[in-house]
Amino acid sequence: MKYPKEYLDEIKTRLKVSTVVSKTVKLKKRGKEFVGLSPFKTEKTPSFTVNDEKEFYHCFSTSEHGNIFDFVMKTQNLRFGEAVKMLSNLAGMQPYTFSKQDEEREKKWRSYKSICKNFSEFYINELFKNENSIKAKNYLKSRGLSGVDVKNFNLGFVTEELDYYDILKKDFDEETIKDTGLFYFDEKKKKYISRFRNRIIFPINNISGNIIGFGGRIIVDNKNIAKYINSPETPFFKKGSNLYNLDKARKLSNKLEDVYLVEGYMDVIGLSKNGIENTVANLGTALTSKQVQILNQFYNHIIICFDGDQSGYKAAIRAAENIIDELKPDKKISFLLLENNLDPDNFVNKYGKQKFLEFSEKNSIPIHKFIFEHYLNHTNENPSSKAIFEKKLRDIASNIKDTFIKKYTLEYFLEKISELTPNINSNFSKNFKLTTKSLAKTKNYYNETKSLKSFEIKEFSFLYILLKKPKLINRNIHLIDNVKLYSPENKLVFEKILKQSQDLTNLEVSKLEIDKNLINRIMNYASVKYIIQKNIHNDEKVLEIFSEVIQDLKNYELEQRIMDLESKFSQDLSEDTFNELKELKKLQKIN
Repeated sequence: MKYPKEYLDEIKTRLKVSTVVSKTVKLKKRGKEFVGLSPFKTEKTPSFTVNDEKEFYHCFSTSEHGNIFDFVMKTQNLRFGEAVKMLSNLAGMQPYTFSKQDEEREKKWRSYKSICKNFSEFYINELFKNENSIKAKNYLKSRGLSGVDVKNFNLGFVTEELDYYDILKKDFDEETIKDTGLFYFDEKKKKYISRFRNRIIFPINNISGNIIGFGGRIIVDNKNIAKYINSPETPFFKKGSNLYNLDKARKLSNKLEDVYLVEGYMDVIGLSKNGIENTVANLGTALTSKQVQILNQFYNHIIICFDGDQSGYKAAIRAAENIIDELKPDKKISFLLLENNLDPDNFVNKYGKQKFLEFSEKNSIPIHKFIFEHYLNHTNENPSSKAIFEKKLRDIASNIKDTFIKKYTLEYFLEKISELTPNINSNFSKNFKLTTKSLAKTKNYYNETKSLKSFEIKEFSFLYILLKKPKLINRNIHLIDNVKLYSPENKLVFEKILKQSQDLTNLEVSKLEIDKNLINRIMNYASVKYIIQKNIHNDEKVLEIFSEVIQDLKNYELEQRIMDLESKFSQDLSEDTFNELKELKKLQKIN
């Protein structure tokens, strides 16, 4: 049996050719294309090119040419079905199983797609040709839209006097029409009524460009009716998994790093008609992690620009809390708050494209700073308020999935909190004298720490606690079982400590047969030293910190194993390797 064309198209849509090829070939950007050494022939001068925009690769030395499926089949020696399974998994899609349920779903999808397309085309025609659409046309003109803008986004108007349901009944059964959510049953009239009657409609496309739902806006002011409504969720339309205009905006990701995520359909259209086409909107619900994951496949920087009023700000902070856990080392999320209560559509129409882009560049705030400043503004001098403030930020940081981002976000939060209470650890006396490091010494310290790796600093913390609280750790010696250090110097120190002190029973630092510079590095750069000094007599707290440090070290080890397996899997595509990788990733989530 053949895979449905739509299924294959969606895989190609979700995966850039460069993303797939770069797992095998080292690519360099050159203009609109990527270049690299041919995977089909040994060569010294690159003759292999990848073009994401045209969705193909080409090898000039062997004339090999094709799409992502061809590439995987030829380089991994896979059959077409195996290549599809591998790439669908990489694209985050469910595997296609060719069951009767799949066949039935495919049949329903074809009908669903056809109904939505027919519905859209019919009401586009009504907007342009029906005399009763004059109010809708006037409204669109008042929003600064030309006929070209309206056609570019396929806007329509659902007139009241003619219901398209009766026309659809000629070609589709009632259950199929009902499943689209375009109509609801009116108990009084005993008939199906269009959900979007008397509304301008905005077709919502999936990533491949097929209509899967609609947004609708009333054209008269009526406080008793919702200004905007969306299609209800259906088997083919999930609000939290789709974005308005993504099918168009994704095509610009080969040229641009940033994408603007706004609240409304008119914001997308307003920015787009002013030349800012790398714009999408969420669909009337809170921003979801799934939507961020989708955007991350195409863009490196998501700039969230909601309305400049109070409700827009509340939506922004809610979004920030929902999605900060999706932060990744190579991706950015920022927030842009517009001035004077303007929404993006008003702003760009008033000031133009250039002013919007300049304002964006100067005023975009990274997500972690946005969250910190929000909660700081809601904190007072009351100790309880500050305690709640710190606990909230710790909770937010702890939910971040990426270990490194989690670590540095928490460090940023705690460092900023410590700036609010600069004297909390000071031991004031009558003879208190402020001492500062010399400028040269400060510079040396900064340069040294800059060259240290994050895992080395964590190892320093581990060894620092061993050196400061050996008897305590000896009573809990099981904690250091299977702890692995990566730095050769720190591994040596660890071995010497255990050997010369007989597992920490009689440790004397001065008698350790180790270069004293290694000990000094530990004492200088252990990130936990201040908190350990503060809690030096609180064994329970020290053990808690020690356990956290050990967990960080084990997480680092786990990450290294996962990276090694991912590299191995990209080469051998072995099921055993994949299963081992899957188990380690499960363990990573638990940790």
